[in-house]
Amino acid sequence: MQHQKLATIEDVAALAGVSIATVSRAINEPTKVADATRRKVTDAIARTGYTTNAMARSLRMRRSNMILILAPDVGDPNFSNILVGLETEASKRGYGLLIGNTQNDPDRETDYLRFISSNQADGLILFTGHLPYGFGDDAGEVRLPPMVAVNEPVPNHDVPFVGVNNFEGARVATEHLISQGHRRIAFIGRAANREVNRLREAGYRAALDGANIQIDLRLILDGDGTTESGRAATELMFVRDALPTAFFCVNDATALGVIIALNARRYELPRQFSVMGFDDISFASFVSPSLSTMKQPRHKIGEAAMELLLTMLSGCVPKSREILLRAELIVRNSVSRPL
Repeated sequence: MQHQKLATIEDVAALAGVSIATVSRAINEPTKVADATRRKVTDAIARTGYTTNAMARSLRMRRSNMILILAPDVGDPNFSNILVGLETEASKRGYGLLIGNTQNDPDRETDYLRFISSNQADGLILFTGHLPYGFGDDAGEVRLPPMVAVNEPVPNHDVPFVGVNNFEGARVATEHLISQGHRRIAFIGRAANREVNRLREAGYRAALDGANIQIDLRLILDGDGTTESGRAATELMFVRDALPTAFFCVNDATALGVIIALNARRYELPRQFSVMGFDDISFASFVSPSLSTMKQPRHKIGEAAMELLLTMLSGCVPKSREILLRAELIVRNSVSRPL
């Protein structure tokens, strides 16, 4: 079996397009190297997997002042505003951000983790909902860095979490539909493997139970949070001939799919069906009818998550390992009293 040749400092210099002396300075005296050059060297080190004992000693003496963010989809409408909050708080404390768009690909995720294994990032922000590949129970000698989960909790692991109170937000959303007189309320977005979906379904069930409304399991349908899943679930409702008067959707993208399906059947919304979303992403106020939803305080979530992680990196014990912010009810035009 042929072993892969270990990367050398010459490899790093060639990839970064700088001299060996510059690579050495970037490792041992990073403050004496221009930011752009240091970033080139850092990226080359991560891509080659280059490490040396001298480098490890150097980086134990000083931090990289970089935070790695792992996100399954940087195009997620929630991501950009949370990122602004993360970056705002990080820059106040002299930290920069590295963004890894994993696309739910374990190999891509492992590649990005070279920034951690080569000590080029001090901590992790996780949007993935799971521990990074390589940091599980069989992680071996891999160093477990300080990490904070954002937006999507990591179940069954003691990973600090910052996000919206999904249970409470879903309960408030469903209670709003109930207050308008709805009793047959569908939930679109059941997903046993997604903690956010599970919590929002639990909030929906709690609201119905609190109003003494019997839960009809025919009105609870699977969904993966995409617009297509909302459209498909709505069509399945008509096939089953078990129709609600209102739809509570696990997120706004799902709600858009529901609206598309109902509009295609030429129903008048919200007179014939009401639709409620969750998140308040950018299109929610522009779709027709404009979407009633629960607004996530995304900027504040980002700031709180970065503050928590940097507190951990400073060696202090955080006051709380779970920070749940309240979602705000946004009333627009997609909800009215049933016929």
